[in-house]
Amino acid sequence: MCQSPNLGIDNAQKLLDNIGVNIEQAPQGISAEDWAATPQSVRQWAMTLLQRLTELEERVNQNSCNSSKPPSADPLSVPPRPSRPPSGCPRGGQPGHPGRTRPRKPLSQVQQRVELRPMACYTCGALLLGDDPAPQCHQVTELPRVQPLVTEYRRHTLTCVACGTQTAGDWPADMPTGSFGPRLQATVGYLGGRMGMSQRDIEEALDTLFHTELSLGSVPAQQATVSAALAQPVAEAQSYVQQQPAANLDETGWREQSRRAWLWVCATPQVVVFLVLATRGAQGAKTLLGEAFPGIAGSDRWSAYNWLAPQRRQLCWAHLKRDFQKLVERGGESARLGQALLEQAQELFRLWGGVRDGTLSRGDFQVKVQPLRARVQALLREGTTLAHAKTRQTCENILHLEVALWTFVFVEGVEPTNNHAERCLRRAVLWRGVVLARRVRRGVCLSSAS
Repeated sequence: MCQSPNLGIDNAQKLLDNIGVNIEQAPQGISAEDWAATPQSVRQWAMTLLQRLTELEERVNQNSCNSSKPPSADPLSVPPRPSRPPSGCPRGGQPGHPGRTRPRKPLSQVQQRVELRPMACYTCGALLLGDDPAPQCHQVTELPRVQPLVTEYRRHTLTCVACGTQTAGDWPADMPTGSFGPRLQATVGYLGGRMGMSQRDIEEALDTLFHTELSLGSVPAQQATVSAALAQPVAEAQSYVQQQPAANLDETGWREQSRRAWLWVCATPQVVVFLVLATRGAQGAKTLLGEAFPGIAGSDRWSAYNWLAPQRRQLCWAHLKRDFQKLVERGGESARLGQALLEQAQELFRLWGGVRDGTLSRGDFQVKVQPLRARVQALLREGTTLAHAKTRQTCENILHLEVALWTFVFVEGVEPTNNHAERCLRRAVLWRGVVLARRVRRGVCLSSAS
């Protein structure tokens, strides 16, 4: 049986401030007379339940449009994203768009040539000789059947006829110590690490495509060998990204040997680094980026990045749009504020599109952004005065980092979103989902068997 917690009137009101409700006001559907006749302890309990129910509904209704959840986590009930309005242009390449065709490979890259010469005239049957100076060419690219190259090293031990000493030959320095060579090991690492294939799928792919037998237990062994071989290049890559003028950061939940962990990513235009760390806090971001990072870090508003000065950050406007959408879904004054902020974000992306396609100079872009920035500041300040506590807190938090909203306007090479890092994490998120589904199926099978 549920019992009412010992909440004072002040503590109960603090909880209800999160949803902008006054404990003295009757909830919808209850008359003021009935509410006034209700004992205070019952009112406290009822309003606390209302507050908890509202928070639960908000959590359940979270999706990729109003939170940091990825689209792959959206339930089927989430409505599809609005499609772009039709442009009126026909499908396919537009006039003036350079076509893309497969270029003809030079003769140095052609392994086989088949000459097709007519033997006799089509009209009179006379014998034909010579070559066409400009023959028609049709190139076909085909994959050869892969036949594994098996090398057997035969080490001989010979006995000296003079003294009887036995001497063995030396193993070559470049001979692999295991049963598989570096190319095969690299292929296993690529299929698992880059393509996200399971160990059983790797075993099947090697047998089907490369006609190479590899036991299931050998797959993780080869992956471990590749990881060890890549330790130094990964360290060099991390040192590289830590010295770049701009980088995008993100993180997602992970499992490492059944232990809770987080997969961090630092993405630059040329190099992307992933690290699995035991923390999602500031120490994880410092380990990935380096405490002396000299550039601009693009990220969401996660507190792990707050050790960076706001002037060295760029907040992701795609995440801000989700925050604004969440305000809209709260209704009331929050909805009006959220809709106004969404309109400003839409206009900002429209202007940025002009910079990207070259129709708007950066100087003109900076001029056009100034009134938009003033409008966003005014709306956020207005949000700090609303009754809804969560809306107030969101606006206060964004205002605290307001300068980080506009770094991309003045610093070239900085993007307004963190999409690059999220795209890099996409494969890992999909792979994580496949692994989770496989574990669920295995658990269902075990439950059925028992």
